[in-house]
Amino acid sequence: MSQLPPNPTNLRGAVDLSGLVNRPQPGQGEPAGAAQGEPIELPSLFFQGTDANFNDFIDLSMRIPVVVALTASWADPDRQLATVLDRVTTDLGGRIVLVQVDVDANPQLVQAFQAQSAPAVAGIVAGRPVQLFSGALPEEQVRDVFAQLLELAAQNGVTGSALVDAATGETPAGEGDEPAPEPPLPPLHAEAYDAIDRGDYPAAIAAYKTAIAQDPRDQMAIAGLAQVSLLARLAGRTLDEIRNAAASAPGDVDAQLAVADLDLSGGHVHDAFDRLLSLFPTLDAEGKEAVRARILEYFEIVGVDDPRVVKARARLASLLY
Repeated sequence: MSQLPPNPTNLRGAVDLSGLVNRPQPGQGEPAGAAQGEPIELPSLFFQGTDANFNDFIDLSMRIPVVVALTASWADPDRQLATVLDRVTTDLGGRIVLVQVDVDANPQLVQAFQAQSAPAVAGIVAGRPVQLFSGALPEEQVRDVFAQLLELAAQNGVTGSALVDAATGETPAGEGDEPAPEPPLPPLHAEAYDAIDRGDYPAAIAAYKTAIAQDPRDQMAIAGLAQVSLLARLAGRTLDEIRNAAASAPGDVDAQLAVADLDLSGGHVHDAFDRLLSLFPTLDAEGKEAVRARILEYFEIVGVDDPRVVKARARLASLLY
């Protein structure tokens, strides 16, 4: 993973940061001890962030480093990553707080953090964002990344810690009362998860395809294949590169498919569907088949019962028949 940027880009413009204008940085006029290790009473180490409440966490980042996990219910690696993030946050004993953001429900934050896929993890230190990583990393690497974030925070004078009342504080998923253990993944699914963890998307695709060949009704494998195929198509490409190519060639099927992938990975589900369904009537038979196949993949990723999928499916049917 690359080093943490020494001068992260400000979030201003994507989220309302008017409350931060002219606010002193730690060590520049703040009350003594506000960012110098003084414990801060909080109801929990774990929070849900939204477009509406996120200024609270930007304020908190002036005193304690904040980790932001941008997740989606349809993103296959999310469950594994959530468990790792919960455990590492707990083990750090209040030196960071963790904020989970649903990318489908909070488009402003997705744009602010320039999240190109889900899950994605970022930090906020002294009101400024720090890109950390995308996808599910092994726990050891997550601990290394958080250690670097704490180092960066210390360099900026942000060394406060959270003090949670054990009687009222929330516990992360999987902590507290003993939950019923989850059933183990089928071997090929576990193989795919491991491949995703190490960034080997071709191996994950191969594992899911083998699972489908063995059982064509394996819906988990079908959805997993669609999700990891999306990750593989976006790997190594930048947001600007994809969007510029689509803008310069509005009739190019591959360019429009790529930007639809980007929209979907960032939680802009409606935009992805609308882009491809609007393009569909203008294409030849080969182009229509490519777009139809991609939309069907999206249905599996988002979930066939999702209202946006139901609406898009009806629109696709009207175009086909």
